[in-house]
Amino acid sequence: MSDELDRIRREMHAVLQPPGVRPDDSLQITRRTFIHRSLLFGAASVGQTFAWWPLLNTIDVAHAAEAPFKFAWISDTHLYERSLNTRFVDKVVRAVQEVQAMDPPADFLIFGGDLAQLGKIEELELGVELLKDLKIKKYYIPGEHDWYLDMGKKWGELFGQPNWTFDHKGVRFIGLDTVSRGPDYWTAKKMTPEERMGHMATLDGTVAGAWAGVGREQLDWMQKTLADWDKSKPIVIFSHNPLYEYYPPWNFWVRDWREVNDVLKPYTKVTNIHGHVHQVLYNEIGSMRSIGMLATSWPWPYAPEGVPKLTKPMIRVDPGDPFDGVGWETVSVNADDKVDVEYIMWGRKEVLVQSPEDHDKSIEEVIQPRIADRQYPWENP
Repeated sequence: MSDELDRIRREMHAVLQPPGVRPDDSLQITRRTFIHRSLLFGAASVGQTFAWWPLLNTIDVAHAAEAPFKFAWISDTHLYERSLNTRFVDKVVRAVQEVQAMDPPADFLIFGGDLAQLGKIEELELGVELLKDLKIKKYYIPGEHDWYLDMGKKWGELFGQPNWTFDHKGVRFIGLDTVSRGPDYWTAKKMTPEERMGHMATLDGTVAGAWAGVGREQLDWMQKTLADWDKSKPIVIFSHNPLYEYYPPWNFWVRDWREVNDVLKPYTKVTNIHGHVHQVLYNEIGSMRSIGMLATSWPWPYAPEGVPKLTKPMIRVDPGDPFDGVGWETVSVNADDKVDVEYIMWGRKEVLVQSPEDHDKSIEEVIQPRIADRQYPWENP
């Protein structure tokens, strides 16, 4: 190992696991399992015991909320135009109907980014159309798939500023934009907007580089936003990407995560809820707890390295069932000052490839090579 690499890893360790620093001690973690039956069919969730199915991850956080409340999270829908992929539409419809059926209703919905797949106007407008059936307040943060076709123009028209804050029943909520500050890799190469978007639409593409970041001006904004907040009161940060270094080759991080954690370090009850990873994920960084959420579209595999030790990976999914390993979440702040995060994961059953879904559901889907796999003249100067 080089001296420079050793130094960087030691710095990371000092930030991630400083002596005597961890999230508030009153937090307790428990794990249970469940089988979710869709509310669309008139059945509620029922408890079962299958020790090898970690479907419900209950995280109890000491949050001094003024009153108990619950909110819902949906993210990573990756919608194509309706004529190209109806399966992803069906999943969003199911999630929306289940959230709408919550009793008592959720106080609000957080959409965690990647509403669209290729950032097209038709994809974003389809997402708005599907989510409008939810009658509760909705807040949106963007994903990279929503942004890099037109550099966020349509997103801004539909949803306004990509970062925001509000207080609710004794908790300060902050939505961060972690996707819009990618280094300009397209101008010198004379890429079209579609080519630029194509490189962002791959998990393992290398041309776009380390695009995920918060940026100096947003760090300053976050610091000002928290300046009047009691350091012992709860804070929930929403971001598309995780706010620590999980696996940079897939942009499972933000490149200035150290600076983010410097801003949050004085506060004792911080929770980060993020999308992008499409998987059950849990980590602790200093005094912050980080919770990764499911996608409705598809589950990503766990990275070959960097999976947090505190994460109990979810079981591999059935590749023949497009509803397996995906879903949405509820987050409850209870009367006993605890927060429960519940994964509503669809399709849990014996893993056996037998579903006919892929044969008939999206017969008009167009299959073509990824832009990121094309050979460009500038790749071989």
